[in-house]
Amino acid sequence: MSLTGTSFLYTLIALAVAAVVLPLVLWSRLRGPRAVRAAARVLMLLFAQGTAIALVFVLVNNQNSLYDNWGDLLGTGDHVQQAADLGADGTGGIALHRLPRVRQTFKEAGGPGMRAAGGVRVTQLKGRVSGVNAEVYVWLPPQYHEAAYRHRRFPVVELLPGYPGSAKAWFQSLHVHEQLLPLMRSGQVAPFILVAPRTNLLAGVDTGCANIAGTVNADSWLSLDVPKMVMDNFRADRAPAGWGVAGYSAGAHCATKLAVAHPDRYRAAVSMSGYNDPIGERNSLTAQNPALRDANNPYLLLKGARTPPQIALYLSGQPHDGYEAAVALEQIAKAPTTVHVVYIPKSAGGHTMALWRPQMVPTFRWLTEEMGQSRIALNVTPHAPSTAGARHAELASGTASRATAARRQ
Repeated sequence: MSLTGTSFLYTLIALAVAAVVLPLVLWSRLRGPRAVRAAARVLMLLFAQGTAIALVFVLVNNQNSLYDNWGDLLGTGDHVQQAADLGADGTGGIALHRLPRVRQTFKEAGGPGMRAAGGVRVTQLKGRVSGVNAEVYVWLPPQYHEAAYRHRRFPVVELLPGYPGSAKAWFQSLHVHEQLLPLMRSGQVAPFILVAPRTNLLAGVDTGCANIAGTVNADSWLSLDVPKMVMDNFRADRAPAGWGVAGYSAGAHCATKLAVAHPDRYRAAVSMSGYNDPIGERNSLTAQNPALRDANNPYLLLKGARTPPQIALYLSGQPHDGYEAAVALEQIAKAPTTVHVVYIPKSAGGHTMALWRPQMVPTFRWLTEEMGQSRIALNVTPHAPSTAGARHAELASGTASRATAARRQ
């Protein structure tokens, strides 16, 4: 039975109801020695508590897409087949353009929200470079199948969840495809292909989206294997001009790091509530020793770059949750690197999906402009969203100024 399936949820609801009814019906009707009756009552109480806890956990998990399956929850999932030393560039000396085309079979993805807005498809990809074997979710914009666009290549944004987190979270919890569909149809946002690969590759630890010889090659999985598969199977723009990467929490850290480390693979990155020092996620493999921490800190990478990378960064955060890290990057950035910092007040909420969900539209508007995609957006018109009844969304999306937000706290 699937951890996130409706059948498991309904089973838990039924058990929770039974756990409440049983003591009401049987408490005074139990027979036998006192010790037996006491033991039976204790078991009924434990059963009620256990089912209640399990039901709450499943509801929270489904809302936030933390664990995708039993293997993720129990720490038995391992999606790394091999982890060779791939060198500084993560290719292991492989000439990517000489590799044969990746031919993948896609199917309709299941689960809440996955069939909305035209549906999300999924495939199981065996990374030829990284040695990772994991699922990748793809959503195609409405223009993709239109005759007028049959010869058009589309820009791509790679979507990274936090830790723990499921790649499905972008569709199930953030509803990114449902939010963007009408804006893509009206030309207010460019028709991006959305790609959400698995990032939870090893049991019980966050890979930090890094290459660690002998352990995992998460960087090469995300920045080489997944993009090649997408470009081989869809009419996708070539990297780096047509590629962006976005993430929240630990995924935000990864998005920034990947863009700073690989300006030849990504043109823009969106970070929501991210951090620079990998120690921001204590379960991250890259936080285990000083060398790995430094090698995967986007602040140090950007500061030490001989030539400032031609990338654009959108960094949003709250005080002590992403904002300071964003300002630090802004202060050291030099042209052609650009950094756009969005301050979000504490009153907008905490480190949750409710904070990041309203940021989908403004971030993709920014991506449309920064990646030069306005030329393929249809009938672009000025957009002035109504502020009536949208105070939380305004604050959470960063559309309110810092001064205005401060006055509202």
